[in-house]
Amino acid sequence: MKINCKVRMKNPYFVAQIILAIGVPVLAYMGLTAQDITTWGKLFSIIFDAISNPYVLGLVAVSLYNAVLDPTVAGMSDSEQALRYERPRKGVK
Repeated sequence: MKINCKVRMKNPYFVAQIILAIGVPVLAYMGLTAQDITTWGKLFSIIFDAISNPYVLGLVAVSLYNAVLDPTVAGMSDSEQALRYERPRKGVK
């Protein structure tokens, strides 16, 4: 699977999508919201609990897979054109 990570990481929407792909399944499984994380200790406890739970890791893996997959091409890789990009492409007018 080839993806243009360098360019994708320059796109703030992709970065937000990855953060949400990790955070939302963890918080949903534990019945929490972002407002419940009020201390560093609580945050580290949530992270440790998530890493210790294979079901949560599976949820995160599926969520990340869906965030990274480009549905506009056949297969799991970026298109040849997208692999050549140096920066995120602007919208077509």
